[in-house]
Amino acid sequence: MHDPVRKARRQVWRDGSRSEGPRLIPEETALALTYNGGTYAVMMGTPQNLRDFAVGFSLSEGIAQSPDEIETLDIIELDDGIELRMWLKPSKAALINERRRHIAGPTGCGICGIDSIAEAVRPAAIVPEGRSFAPHEIMAAIAAIAPLQQINIETRAVHAAAFWTPARGIMCLREDVGRHNALDKLAGALAQAKVAAGEGMVLLTSRVSVETVQKTAALGAPLVVAVSTPTALAVRMAEAAGITLAAIARSDGFEVFTHPKRIAAEVMAKEAAHVA
Repeated sequence: MHDPVRKARRQVWRDGSRSEGPRLIPEETALALTYNGGTYAVMMGTPQNLRDFAVGFSLSEGIAQSPDEIETLDIIELDDGIELRMWLKPSKAALINERRRHIAGPTGCGICGIDSIAEAVRPAAIVPEGRSFAPHEIMAAIAAIAPLQQINIETRAVHAAAFWTPARGIMCLREDVGRHNALDKLAGALAQAKVAAGEGMVLLTSRVSVETVQKTAALGAPLVVAVSTPTALAVRMAEAAGITLAAIARSDGFEVFTHPKRIAAEVMAKEAAHVA
């Protein structure tokens, strides 16, 4: 399997002087997702946790409703990339033939190649009410990501998507050079482990785009927390999907853009009283 991290030689110019030495950088590989013998998408991504990526992509795209609908999944190394070769159950074969498309997706772009505006901004799934979260839980969760980002610690160049619950903290974290890929990998890992996302929050080390919200809704998580700012369309989509969207999150605070009711007022009042 391709190594997700490579060593590169480089010159360093800093403070008026030059030095040389190696630097660890993330690998970027063409990942072809094929179903029943035909290519559906080609994305650029980090060659790690590829089974999770294939399953998560299939679920978020609506190609499969559960991992059980993927009869076989083989990871095939090619000279210029990796093929994620899947065969679906016969009941899904007709659907994939109707929806098949070819995408040459640059890193971080999850919807390049979609051939209609309606498909790009399709309504997200409606997320059930789920549980409420305390502000200190959100801040603790976002602060816990960085020490667990093994590839980013080495390279400072990849995104992460993680899932946090009050009982277990960060249960799962996946990294990729593409933020959408990281979220697909997380979704695939949770689905295969049969983890219900309704009791936790999705954490992102990136901005929140419309497709990030769509993927979170498909996962069924009631809260998404990101370190950067959401787009306006992402806010509208989260509002319609019933997702609480918190962003610009740090260890000392965050901003809530939609459905603040999950950050319960009584919870915040109790915390304020406790601090006082």
